[in-house]
Amino acid sequence: MRQLLAPATAGSLLLLLSGGAASQDATPKLPPGTPQGYLTAADYPDSLALLPPPPAPDSPAFARDEAVSKAMARAPGSPRFVQAASDADLGLAHATQTFTCASGIAPDPKTTPVLYKLLLKSMIDVGLSTYKAKNHYQRTRPFVAHGNATCFPKDEAALRKDGSYPSGHSAVGWGWALILTEIVSHHADAILARGRDFGESRLVCNAHWASDVDAGRVIAAATVARLHAVPDFRSDLLKAKAEAMRAPLVPDGKCTADAAALRG
Repeated sequence: MRQLLAPATAGSLLLLLSGGAASQDATPKLPPGTPQGYLTAADYPDSLALLPPPPAPDSPAFARDEAVSKAMARAPGSPRFVQAASDADLGLAHATQTFTCASGIAPDPKTTPVLYKLLLKSMIDVGLSTYKAKNHYQRTRPFVAHGNATCFPKDEAALRKDGSYPSGHSAVGWGWALILTEIVSHHADAILARGRDFGESRLVCNAHWASDVDAGRVIAAATVARLHAVPDFRSDLLKAKAEAMRAPLVPDGKCTADAAALRG
């Protein structure tokens, strides 16, 4: 497992992929040492075929994007803004805890190694599946269009070069939510709600438009459907279910604070 978690995966998936995104390849190449997902590039869903073009600047759909962007803005330092900044961090050790409160499981490479591997490999698959459309449209992000900041400044330089549509973060969050509902089905509603909130964090963060987030969820669902055709994924899913039944309980204190932040 230690070999699986290559140094490149310790940082944001976005930063991991930004070199490939800048090259305008349909699908960015992962740096050497980064583990392969369950899918090959040929197996990724065609995001360009599955999605309509992003809203045109003078369209009612873009007017909705602008209205939602304004409605979702939160003051820096507010609980919801802080939560959005936390959700922006796709460093693996941090991001895998996103659904801890919703699922009741804290993924860990020692106590739940297969689940941890499953989250890593599916993150790579879902994230890369967004790039054919991302690189084709190269949509400008709201913080660039408006000339202001995001909730996660250290990603901004890479985000400026990374197409906004569809949202990779939202795709990863929704993909994980769909997978985790199969592993911990008795917490399905809470997990899906957290997946929804994870996507909405991209709006609070000023990193994406609402239509980017919606499109990210479409690609997530398409990718997870593809994953179910892969024997290794199905095998790991069953093993992860067994791990989840033995996993330590999650303390309630942090979950109460997180729930309050998401309501803000």
